[in-house]
Amino acid sequence: MSNAHVVEIFSSAQGEGKFVGCRQVFVRLADCNLNCNFCDTNFTRTNFCRVETSAGSMTFRDEKNPLDAKRVAALIKTFCDEVPTHSVSFTGGEPLVHADFIAEVAALTDAKIFLETNGTLVDEFKKISAAVDFVSMDIKLPSVVGRDLFDVHEKFLRAAVDKDLCVKIVVTGSTTDEEFLSAIELVANVDEKIFVVLQPVTPVNNVPAVDAKKILQRQATALRRLPNVRIIPQTHKSIDVL
Repeated sequence: MSNAHVVEIFSSAQGEGKFVGCRQVFVRLADCNLNCNFCDTNFTRTNFCRVETSAGSMTFRDEKNPLDAKRVAALIKTFCDEVPTHSVSFTGGEPLVHADFIAEVAALTDAKIFLETNGTLVDEFKKISAAVDFVSMDIKLPSVVGRDLFDVHEKFLRAAVDKDLCVKIVVTGSTTDEEFLSAIELVANVDEKIFVVLQPVTPVNNVPAVDAKKILQRQATALRRLPNVRIIPQTHKSIDVL
């Protein structure tokens, strides 16, 4: 039985992307292979995992880390029994750092598996692809991570294109025309039918916001190449839920 350091487990509404508003159980795993400048999430390993006391209560108790797959599957079942649930979101950090653990938990639950990923760990995804139902993949622009990841993103998209797939592009005040166009062209070259979300950054760490006129211009540009492009901010921030 494998185990992993888990940051928190809770039940809430999905706040981003294609399935915004859907009820999910969130399993936030520690560790990440990138360092994005707008990251607003704590994914550091800790001695204890925060576990919500009941679905949607927003009160927590601690469980000792690391947690084994059987225990996480049992907690997922408890939340799903309390509230009808669309899927279980494995998020992070970067959840594919713990790919084998995700696959083991998935085998122990009847819930649909929703993967939120930065789209860089292609081999790890391929290993567990059969266990995953939904994929929400970020395209990390060079202005966000300090390097060009488009080649590895393309490989990941081709590996995930047969899933219920959504691509998210976080747009900031520093996003350049060149990198944005490269991201849109990347998606179009894999499959023009991929659902794309432009997410205006929630300003953090001195990352500049994008203004309304610019995000509408970005959408117009993308729609000339792709049919399914929506502007969706982080809705959970506006109603102050997890």
